[in-house]
Amino acid sequence: MIANDAELQTTLERIGWFQQQLAHLRRTEANPVNYRAAASGFLAEIDRMQLEVRDFFCFLPNESEGAAEQDTGADGGRGVGVSGA
Repeated sequence: MIANDAELQTTLERIGWFQQQLAHLRRTEANPVNYRAAASGFLAEIDRMQLEVRDFFCFLPNESEGAAEQDTGADGGRGVGVSGA
């Protein structure tokens, strides 16, 4: 899991590197079966890293994942402007 901006930057750079490798493979591999076999690992790794980036962006820098799930806020968990009927 990405914990800070430095790790985010590293992950984004790795995603770019994997994408460049796929682009090169797409230009140079003539056999579709070989291409799909080679590309599948790159694509799986890109997907995994993109999910990590998405998870990182779900939280503000000053909140932890666990605290965000348990925090009910000052209103006791009710939404602002929502009456408890």
